[in-house]
Amino acid sequence: MTAVSGHGPWPGGERDVLEAQQMVLGDLADVPTGVDAIPFVVQLPARGPGADLLGRTAALLDEMPVELGPHGWKLTDNPGLDERRADAFRVDDLGALAIAAYGYVGPLTVELTGPWTLAAELWSARGDRVLADKGARRALALALAEGIRTHVADLREQVPGADVVVQLSEPLLGQVHAGVLPTFSGFSRLREVQGPDIVAGLEPVIAAVRDVGARSVVHLGATWVGVPPVVLAGADAIGLDVAALAPDGWNERAWELLARATERGTGLWAGLPPVRVSQCAGPALGELVDLVGVPWRRVGLPAAGLDAVTLLGAHRRRLASVDEHRAELANLGRVAEALAERASA
Repeated sequence: MTAVSGHGPWPGGERDVLEAQQMVLGDLADVPTGVDAIPFVVQLPARGPGADLLGRTAALLDEMPVELGPHGWKLTDNPGLDERRADAFRVDDLGALAIAAYGYVGPLTVELTGPWTLAAELWSARGDRVLADKGARRALALALAEGIRTHVADLREQVPGADVVVQLSEPLLGQVHAGVLPTFSGFSRLREVQGPDIVAGLEPVIAAVRDVGARSVVHLGATWVGVPPVVLAGADAIGLDVAALAPDGWNERAWELLARATERGTGLWAGLPPVRVSQCAGPALGELVDLVGVPWRRVGLPAAGLDAVTLLGAHRRRLASVDEHRAELANLGRVAEALAERASA
């Protein structure tokens, strides 16, 4: 069935994680009949460094300590306060999840930074981005793979009935491939990474997800050129912000790539923008339905395939309040219901 999920970021501070996790599970339990719900592990980045997506992922790296530096998270020789703080946030989050999801059986998703975006955003101990060093970025991918194995095991320990889905956030993959990321000095650009190397960097992480019996989704944001490497690396699904694919409403090349991926059995997690609300007509949910349904049929995919699409908010979009987050989940449920109806028509 068409499904609804989310990335994880949620407003709130130190004492709000349990309440946030309970809201997510409760709101997604109320999606319309005929729509699947995939609850997500909440992230509260407002708590500070280590609660953010990059910091919580970097702290998972196996035998690669990290700390905060002048430019952000970087590798270091020994674990310190910054990594311990990120670990403490993770322990708190897992404890809240165990309480909120007690007795839960079904899919559960957690978002982490993917290996290429991590290599682009993480700095080496005494130099440039990890991305600049082939050996370092290979070691980073392997360390991330081991960290994910451990993290999935921890999630299952807290929620034994969980069917885990790991979302890998890769919004910078297109910039990595194009060679446009600046060096430490800012006076030059890092060399582009070719397609086969991108596949090789994704493979150990996706394989680790598969090895522990979980499923993988690689989120590209609007970077549709990353679709082929993600498919070749063996991801179970691709996440794309469908509105950003074509601001004028149609991007034939992008949707052709998605069609080929779908025909190979790779799923689609479609990121949707906020719904427009009219004082007279209310939420314009039909616009969001058409963002997926119209190009899906235009590229020649069967309507029945819409039944396998998962909907969520646009990648890395931050909503201002808890009410906005909850309203988005409710609206996504209604959009999913409409797509499910099209699939069965």
